[in-house]
Amino acid sequence: MPELPEVTALAAFLREHAGGQQVTSAVITSLNVLTTYDPPFSTLVGRTLDDATRHGKFLDLTFGDLHLVLHLARAGWLRWTDAPSAKPPRMGGPIHLRVVFTNGGFDITEAGTKKSVTAALVHDPQEVLGVARLGPDAMSLDRRSLETALAGQTGRLKNVIVDQKIIAGIGNAYSDEILHAARLSPFATAGKLTSDQLDALYEAVAEILTDAMVRSVGGEAARLKGEKRSGLRVHARTGLPCPVCGDTVAEVSFADRSFQYCPTCQTGGRKLADRRMSRLLR
Repeated sequence: MPELPEVTALAAFLREHAGGQQVTSAVITSLNVLTTYDPPFSTLVGRTLDDATRHGKFLDLTFGDLHLVLHLARAGWLRWTDAPSAKPPRMGGPIHLRVVFTNGGFDITEAGTKKSVTAALVHDPQEVLGVARLGPDAMSLDRRSLETALAGQTGRLKNVIVDQKIIAGIGNAYSDEILHAARLSPFATAGKLTSDQLDALYEAVAEILTDAMVRSVGGEAARLKGEKRSGLRVHARTGLPCPVCGDTVAEVSFADRSFQYCPTCQTGGRKLADRRMSRLLR
């Protein structure tokens, strides 16, 4: 899933490769992906890309008074090519939409059968419900605003910091990395962290996200996924040694997702309850 660092990098990539270029073709090939109908998607043709920014994990492309707001969800991606095919993509395929510029263009694709990528063409990004509901951006948080965001939260820390209404931009992978760097249990109660734990969490958010952006921004769009994986210390590393203490990275699995952590670094050596395994052992 593209998170704050990758979306930041994609915005920078598009500013460099398509900024100031005119749209020559704009095609939707998956009707479900477009959440708006007025103005029509074809309105982009003839317009110039003025800017590319982000709101949390939403990518915002500015074309004059219009914004194309994209959410790449869990399995979506932006694929750039310097030489777009003259043949339009087929309806119902892996490509949801295609935007072609004077020099180059991009497809929005999504792997798997569950389709969650969305696109909206609006005059104000706040018209997109997901954007309007975002909490403070993870990169804008100072120590006090982080404490304020978590105050009174009774949920597990892992779930709270990926809730975009509470903190915008952090997803499953970087939350694992942040909690590992802060030496905090994913199951800790978010609103009951001590002052020292809040300090550690604040420092880890800044460290992990800043490092990921430094590694990602300026890179080619096609290489960002690999760059993300190369910097992960616990996420998606179940069964491998923790690079800090050498303990085996453990996993907790749910119906459609999982997270990883180090028992020695984060939970005092305890293994967290894995509901999937608990069901199998009944």
